[in-house]
Amino acid sequence: MLLLSKQQDWLGNIRGDVLAGTVVALALIPEAIAFSVIAGVDPKVGLYASFCIAFITAIIGGRPGMISAATGAMALLMVTLVKDHGLQYLLAATLLTGALQIISGYFKLGSLMSFVSRSVVTGFVNALAILIFMAQLPELTNVTWHVYAMTAAGLGFIYLFPYVPFIGKILPSPLVCIVVLTAVAMYLNLDIRTVGDMGELPDTLPIFLWPEVPLNWETLQIILPYSVPLAVVGLLESLMTATIVDDLTDTNSDKNRECKAQGFANIGAGLLGGMAGCAMIGQSIINVKSGGRGRLSTMVAGIFLLIMVVFLDQWIKQIPMAALVAVMIMVSIGTFSWESFIHLKQHPLSANVIMLSTVIVVVWTHNLALGVFVGVLFAALFFANKISHFMYVGSVMNDETETRIYHVHGQVFFNSADRFVASFDFKEAVDKITIDLTHAHFWDISGVSALDKVVLKFRREGADVELIGQNEASATIIDRFGIHDNPEEIEKVMGGH
Repeated sequence: MLLLSKQQDWLGNIRGDVLAGTVVALALIPEAIAFSVIAGVDPKVGLYASFCIAFITAIIGGRPGMISAATGAMALLMVTLVKDHGLQYLLAATLLTGALQIISGYFKLGSLMSFVSRSVVTGFVNALAILIFMAQLPELTNVTWHVYAMTAAGLGFIYLFPYVPFIGKILPSPLVCIVVLTAVAMYLNLDIRTVGDMGELPDTLPIFLWPEVPLNWETLQIILPYSVPLAVVGLLESLMTATIVDDLTDTNSDKNRECKAQGFANIGAGLLGGMAGCAMIGQSIINVKSGGRGRLSTMVAGIFLLIMVVFLDQWIKQIPMAALVAVMIMVSIGTFSWESFIHLKQHPLSANVIMLSTVIVVVWTHNLALGVFVGVLFAALFFANKISHFMYVGSVMNDETETRIYHVHGQVFFNSADRFVASFDFKEAVDKITIDLTHAHFWDISGVSALDKVVLKFRREGADVELIGQNEASATIIDRFGIHDNPEEIEKVMGGH
């Protein structure tokens, strides 16, 4: 069964994976160069990283068909380190980033994705779509009409070519767009911006090298403050992208395996002179939309990237940026969840606030981790508020035993503790109180403290209080942190010395 699964990952979609990987490789080149420029390093640092990360994650990653390489989110976090300490410390930080991600994988931190709500994922997707589109604007600003014409033609090829009989189903339209527009630009000798204008392409294969930094405590103090956020952002973006590709392909992936794969990939990148990277939602969607599904597509993207920039650089330099802008606009349009506009009317207000807050924070700060954190925080707060409203306390009077019986239903925790206390009548003249907790659950010390307050208040009024029906989990936390049956604590609360 395992052998069949691996065979399907590698050989189940050879033509689709090879063609899709080729498209991705072409789209990776200008982005890897641009991200290198952002980080303040030579273009080959981003290109070598993209090759290495794609190659390694193809082999050991937990999400077949997902593209990982150098990314803008990671590049932004490196700027200060490169500026203050240079490339060698960046390579060392990349190695430490990989080690932290591997540790995260073994501690199964990938399972934390279960805490990310669908509204946060939708907000994340929409924010990335907006950022991808905004990243294309510099290529469409202060340019000649030729660029707009080429971009429009590129979008025409991308969306109309699939309707061409037979051949439209065989060749990915983004690849056709890039090849045709490059040929047109070369034939007409158009004076427009090309990949070659982005920066110098490397002319040699990457070689193994160890960062030239001293292995001491001082070096760790320099790189750790950068490696930790790099590891967090890298894992967050990778796991979110894996979730999105899961939805697009209707398949599941191993998030903890992906954490470890990203770590090994970054260690490999650091040892080959590359910078840290992670999964790329834009390229992953290009891969899926172009027919890529298996690990072969990711490996082809990495290998073709290296072959093209080293051996076919004279041709690659001729690719007009307008063609790649058209591909990325297609990605932006395909990434955005247009249904979310309809859902604004259908979904609860809390879900809309979570989604919109995630979008606003990510677009405003360009910080994916911060946006997701805000979204998850709002989701947790709304959930806590909603659950607290399902807690109520009812009561009946047993005239035969002159006992007031309170029945507690729902979850008692920090957000419902005050409502729990307010549900009891402490002024009623009754000798015996029974609090039935059969249908209640106490989650934290705030809930236990509220129970202590209720019991001690009744006792202060002279009533005998009995607790019944505690489930095992509630009984454990009440016995451990409760004080209502602890004479010494009761004396303190009641004013004794």
